[in-house]
Amino acid sequence: MSELFSSQRIQVLLPLPLSGVLDYLVMDDLPVCEGDFVTVPLSSREVQGVVWDSDPKSNDVPREKLKYVVRKSELPSLPKSLLKFVEWVAQYTLSPLGSVLKMALSVPRGSDKPKKKTLYKLSASLPEKLTEGRRRVSDAALSDMPLSVSDWCEIAAVSEGIVRGMIKAGMMTVVEVYGEEAFISPDIDLQRASLSKEQRDAADHINLQQKSDTYKCVLLEGVTGSGKTEVYFEAVAEALKDKTAQVLVLVPEIALTAQWLDRFEERFGSVPVIWHSEMTPAQRRRAWWATIRGEARVIVGARSALFLPLVNLKLVIVDEEHSQTFKQDEGVMYNGRDMAVVRAMQSHCTIILASATPSLETMINAENEKYDWLYLGERHGPAELPDMSCVDLRQHKLKSGSWISAPLKEELKENLARGEQSLLYLNRRGYAPLTLCRSCGHRMECPHCSAWLVEHHKFKKLECHHCGFNRRLPEECPGCAAKDSMVAVGPGVERVAEELQLLFPDARLAVMSSDEISSPKALKAMVDDIENHNVDFIVGTQIVTKGYHFPMLTLVGVIDADLGMSGADPRAAERTWQQLEQVAGRAGRAEHAGRVIFQTYAPDHPVLKAIVSGDKDMFLEQEAAEREAQNLPPYGKLASLILSGPDKNNIITVSKQLARVAPHHDNITVLGPVAAPLSYLRGNHRYRFLIKANANVKLQLEIRNWLDKLPKSRGVKIQIDIDPYSFY
Repeated sequence: MSELFSSQRIQVLLPLPLSGVLDYLVMDDLPVCEGDFVTVPLSSREVQGVVWDSDPKSNDVPREKLKYVVRKSELPSLPKSLLKFVEWVAQYTLSPLGSVLKMALSVPRGSDKPKKKTLYKLSASLPEKLTEGRRRVSDAALSDMPLSVSDWCEIAAVSEGIVRGMIKAGMMTVVEVYGEEAFISPDIDLQRASLSKEQRDAADHINLQQKSDTYKCVLLEGVTGSGKTEVYFEAVAEALKDKTAQVLVLVPEIALTAQWLDRFEERFGSVPVIWHSEMTPAQRRRAWWATIRGEARVIVGARSALFLPLVNLKLVIVDEEHSQTFKQDEGVMYNGRDMAVVRAMQSHCTIILASATPSLETMINAENEKYDWLYLGERHGPAELPDMSCVDLRQHKLKSGSWISAPLKEELKENLARGEQSLLYLNRRGYAPLTLCRSCGHRMECPHCSAWLVEHHKFKKLECHHCGFNRRLPEECPGCAAKDSMVAVGPGVERVAEELQLLFPDARLAVMSSDEISSPKALKAMVDDIENHNVDFIVGTQIVTKGYHFPMLTLVGVIDADLGMSGADPRAAERTWQQLEQVAGRAGRAEHAGRVIFQTYAPDHPVLKAIVSGDKDMFLEQEAAEREAQNLPPYGKLASLILSGPDKNNIITVSKQLARVAPHHDNITVLGPVAAPLSYLRGNHRYRFLIKANANVKLQLEIRNWLDKLPKSRGVKIQIDIDPYSFY
């Protein structure tokens, strides 16, 4: 490229694991600005990136060494608010800036410009007198949804000439749409819920805050069944009064929201734009384009929806804000709830954190008045809170091979006789967590992970739930070759379902776990079966805790209430309390009274005492005191470093080098290195450090300075997890 032509230096960020931007030259006759998509040369290939700075001040690389931008895309620019958010996330999580950008562009061919279609919608004002055909067209209108000429003809049962005549007469306006079809805009006045005074007061408070157009975080706490969704639907309607506003709703697992989507459609007359990893490439392209063009008014999605190109964000809602699934534990490690608060803050809008069991971090922020705190203490409509009790398994001993106690069996029998539904909860997938040989004691382990293989009886296989490795259930022991010696140890949901079927052979049974449900469609079919009372017994994992409303479900039995109570995880007790509270909340959500039975060897554990007595404040105060004494979040800061690689000796060597230069002063403590609880995962050996620091420590700066002292090491990957939730 000849320098006779005028050019300027720009900086481009590529969606690659690069720490920063790269400098390029662009011709003056190709004007670009921040957020524009451009194609640039990189080594021997061409890569699409985003203009990060159109007027950089640094000139570290000589101009003669710079390459030229190949072309500028016709795509709309990424909003500056998204660029700012990407930069913030990268700095907070200590992740490469390009890796975070990749999450914002994670649509296969998503940034290809889709074909343009010309559609038509009714004009805002129509003449009072219309011919019969034109009146049918007017009456057939679906809100303000634009349609093709052929679609108008079909829904109104008129000829093409009538529609063309209306277009020519100015009774219809042209709408240029990119993609297969337009999304229907929500109708905010379609069917408003009848709110209780408690709900109305909460909705009015949030709506008043929205009118200020400033950032505010609101904790919407309410007992299960108290109608939190109806309250924040009112907030959605308020936000959408601005015809250009966009609303983002984050849910823990998008595949589990069938009932939520039905409720949204009933309230607003349309489904929201959906965003999650199970969508097809075409669906993701359509949603991405609708978002960046402002046509997606309400987007509901998993945590990755935070990185969509929202152009006018006016309200953020995080449903079930306590859920651990908002934390991403691979790649860029971030907490979706916390990053949602940042996104709302940067967009100067209201964010609602909704939960029946808020996280301790959120509760402390509410108590310190950083967040507004709204509480719904009554179940909506005729429903009342269920009665709760414990079955002490030290007294009611389980028979060998049985997992359902005599008192729970009797309750299940009586509930079935009344024609009501029962749920048995066990947060353990598969048939059994361990398979071993009764002759030699050989345990079936994963060859790629330091983990036992989980038996899945239905599929006659053993599977690792960490790497996905699976094999057939062996007929003889791999250790001693004894035939028919392999036995299952411990229960999973499949095994509980098997026992239940033996006890009640004529009962209709459904198993709700991720192994049994292959798709959102399959989940919806199962939920419909339960709602329509085609199921008597449900056996489920934590999937069943996600806000489902089954009117005839009146009995919940927790098979192992002690599961997850202890361990290295500082949030173990809190997490168990949340799960048990949530699953207990499935019982008695309509006019029928509910009962919950916890099978336990520790009925005096603080978690169970708090749940059974209904005194959650007692438990949370104790939990907060213990965290504060140990300087753990939310009173202190926590981070972990995980070193992994195929060569164990190399990992140990690098870990020792890192330990020698670790920061040591009064406000920060570095623990480790030690082998991780899962010391071998997906073919890699793992060692870890845990860093504890006072709240006033700039933890990211400390970690960055620490890692800068380590020589480059081949074959060792270092993952940084700020605010870790996983301790394996």
